[in-house]
Amino acid sequence: MIQPAFPLDRELIAGFCRQRGIRRLRLFGSALRSDFRPGTSDVDVFAEFDPQSLRDSGWDFYLYGEQLGKLLGMRVDFCTHLRPWLQDRVAAESVVVYEAAP
Repeated sequence: MIQPAFPLDRELIAGFCRQRGIRRLRLFGSALRSDFRPGTSDVDVFAEFDPQSLRDSGWDFYLYGEQLGKLLGMRVDFCTHLRPWLQDRVAAESVVVYEAAP
């Protein structure tokens, strides 16, 4: 199994996700490869939300990437939609770091 290229506190991530209605959070890109460089590389994340949670998020939604970046101590590229050509690649090359219980 692929592991993140940096230490990750999954309980902290789980709390972040539960508070915001994120049902699944995946890492992808350089954060999972040997070319990841702390301090210069960003962390690519793909968030899937419980649809009801976004109804009440308002403008706070636009801060989620910055807030997650503060928790991780690095810059985050926070994605919620992927272009069609990227969907299969992210599905194959990502690591789920949080998934809500069904």
